[in-house]
Amino acid sequence: MGSMTGRPTHVIVGASLAGTAAAGALRREGFDGRVVLVGDEPDPPYERPPLSKEYLRGEKPAEDLRLREEGWWDENDVELRLSTRVVRLDPAAREVELSDGERLGYDRLLLATGARNRPLSMPGGGLAGVFQLRTLEDADRLREASRAGARAVVVGAGFIGMEVAASLRSLGLDVTVVEVFEAPLVRAIGAEMGRVLEAIHRDRGVAFRFGEGVERLEGDGRVGRVVTTGGEAIDADLVVAGVGVRPNAELAEDAGLPVDNGILVNERLETNLPGVFAAGDVANHEHPVFGRRIRVEHFDNASRMGAAAAGNMLGRGASFDDAHWFWSDQYEHTIDHAGFAPEWDQVVVRGSVEERDFVAFYLKDGLLRAAFGVDRGRDVRRARDLIRAGRPVDPERLRDPEVDLKKLASDLAANA
Repeated sequence: MGSMTGRPTHVIVGASLAGTAAAGALRREGFDGRVVLVGDEPDPPYERPPLSKEYLRGEKPAEDLRLREEGWWDENDVELRLSTRVVRLDPAAREVELSDGERLGYDRLLLATGARNRPLSMPGGGLAGVFQLRTLEDADRLREASRAGARAVVVGAGFIGMEVAASLRSLGLDVTVVEVFEAPLVRAIGAEMGRVLEAIHRDRGVAFRFGEGVERLEGDGRVGRVVTTGGEAIDADLVVAGVGVRPNAELAEDAGLPVDNGILVNERLETNLPGVFAAGDVANHEHPVFGRRIRVEHFDNASRMGAAAAGNMLGRGASFDDAHWFWSDQYEHTIDHAGFAPEWDQVVVRGSVEERDFVAFYLKDGLLRAAFGVDRGRDVRRARDLIRAGRPVDPERLRDPEVDLKKLASDLAANA
């Protein structure tokens, strides 16, 4: 254990955004023990959002994706173990076992193992020309295959699917999106707002098949056609799967930690084992604002959650109540979303849906739960404080463009 050296050791599993944010926060908060960050990819920690956007389109080199400058790890005395897996977690001994056989003792442990893409499970899902997008290597392979004029089928119209569709279209590919729901992003923003995104893509020549799944992929060793559940055959030179992710929770599960759609953590991001925390895509968090468990797969969340977990590893005991914001670039538009609204009973719009310049507010029982905007990033970010306040808000004030959302939030907080 860390105590042999007389210095406490904090181990972070996952050289992810959450893991990197935690390592930085431990040092910033004055922890002077050992910090070890273990990651299974060969590259130092990097940003994933550009993989479906600037990096895929060849506008940004891999070096620009790094989360920290090369010298940062040494300067901050963080031991970075790349191409290394944690194969076992032994909570009784407070040790993790690495793929090279080493056993590493810990005083505090953070599991930031992220998630992996769901594969296409239908017949033909394993053909050449079928791509996932999660790692730099995935993006390199997809970019290599993305020649102008090639026919691409994107399976799934979630955020990744829509970003990939926009990037491939920008590279001159012929793009068809197949989605089981009736519009893009239905679960997050509803069909009405989803159709605004659909229209943005259709204007650029993207074709959609809604209300259909994929029955099978056909081809002789390499994909050539996608057959939908409606029996339609779509010619394809390449297929990109955007059908969701699975949290990498096996390590925790094998060690007996409670796992259900991710590693279960409390408001303070701690598991039911003292000293063991989880953050980022893998963490299913008891959220104090939304009053339920929630697992979020966003960049900003992973960064904030990693830092918050680090503070709590140092005994801060703070509740993590962030209202989850993320953005998505699609063509010349920036899409922003904040909050979490699995259901709502009112949608209030500020701005113009027709002109694609608006923010939509999702309310449930008078409370603001989420906001979605097209080219209204500032409004969406400001809505976070209103969501966090958890107080009833007047829909007319949300609708009125003259009302400053920042002031509205501080008024609510003052009257709480």
